[in-house]
Amino acid sequence: MELTLLGTGAPAGLPRPDCPCATCATALGDAARGATALLVDGALLLDLTPGAALAAARAGRSLTGVRQVLLSHPQAGPAVEVPAGLPQPGRVPDGRELALLTGHRVRAQPLDSPGTGYAVTGPGGQRLLYLPPGSAPAGLEGEAVEPYDMVLADVLGRPDALARLRAAGAVGPTTDVVAVHLDHHVPPGGELPRRLAAAGARAVPDGTTLAVGAYEDVPDVPRRTLVLGGARSGKSVEAERRLEAFPDVLYVATGGMRDGDGEWAARVTAHRERRPGSWRTVETCDLVPLLKDEDGPPLLIDCLSLWLTDVMDEVGAWDDAEWAGGGERALRARVTELAEAVRRTRRTVVAVSNEVGSGIVPATASGRRYRDELGRLNTAFATECEHVLLVVAGQALSLRG
Repeated sequence: MELTLLGTGAPAGLPRPDCPCATCATALGDAARGATALLVDGALLLDLTPGAALAAARAGRSLTGVRQVLLSHPQAGPAVEVPAGLPQPGRVPDGRELALLTGHRVRAQPLDSPGTGYAVTGPGGQRLLYLPPGSAPAGLEGEAVEPYDMVLADVLGRPDALARLRAAGAVGPTTDVVAVHLDHHVPPGGELPRRLAAAGARAVPDGTTLAVGAYEDVPDVPRRTLVLGGARSGKSVEAERRLEAFPDVLYVATGGMRDGDGEWAARVTAHRERRPGSWRTVETCDLVPLLKDEDGPPLLIDCLSLWLTDVMDEVGAWDDAEWAGGGERALRARVTELAEAVRRTRRTVVAVSNEVGSGIVPATASGRRYRDELGRLNTAFATECEHVLLVVAGQALSLRG
């Protein structure tokens, strides 16, 4: 089954008309995107957008063979004037299946928002799922769903849709996930492919033709990632974003609750409220057993700097005499043990840590000791990671991977 993406952008396109934002200002050439529309084997058109015939011609395709036009957006009628020669657009009711003379079968996927998703099976048995913007599938709980060969969805706008599909088995290791309905909310440059790769997805330019069931372009999700950054840099948000398309994440909070500290309690509450409801939280600094658990879900460790504080408390690192009398050796052993566990782990891990070595030199010996040991810990942990990021002013810079 062959799929041509006549457009890959949001309904308003990219750049948006009259929008002065940085993303729209730089959405030129291949970065410019028309509203999403899909041409399947030249016979089935999913969503009708302005200039569909011209977009098909630019992609080296024609709409003359189209036998069915289906709409996914919530509106009841066609979004634009129907070009001459095309059949009138329609919509398949939720849960119903449409059989085409071309050998394609189309089933309407119920959603959690207005609109219609379409599961298309080609004459050769290849399967793709197409979801409209701002939507996620509904009714997958408890169903046994075979993995699709390809999924086209609003990955950035609704990452939870991908998480639901993964939880139901509808997205597997070989599913090609292609992001569509791309809007101007992602900063320009390399940010788009980087965010998508973290979710196991990719984007392609308008006019691209893909073979459904060809897996060679499926991106590998980095299994171990370290996210560094200063205070309020956005590092925790960046770490959470890297796993929001996956279900059953275990959030490892190393800071505890700190009874009586209202500011800390407010921080913890804010973190919990922005995390997906399906994630579980455990408050512990005992990281090595979690890393050794090969069957567990992805780990999000926030953060290593608080883990280091806990370990330095345990070994008496704040006292010069205890530090010289064995505390330093004990701390080095704990850091080595943690790095070794990261090296051997089979779990997907995203860890957060502070980058404090570029600021003011601490006035106390204990403060300087903590700064130095955190730098050593970050170095040891980063050595074992495929992907290392530095977040500055909310912008993630890739240091590795």
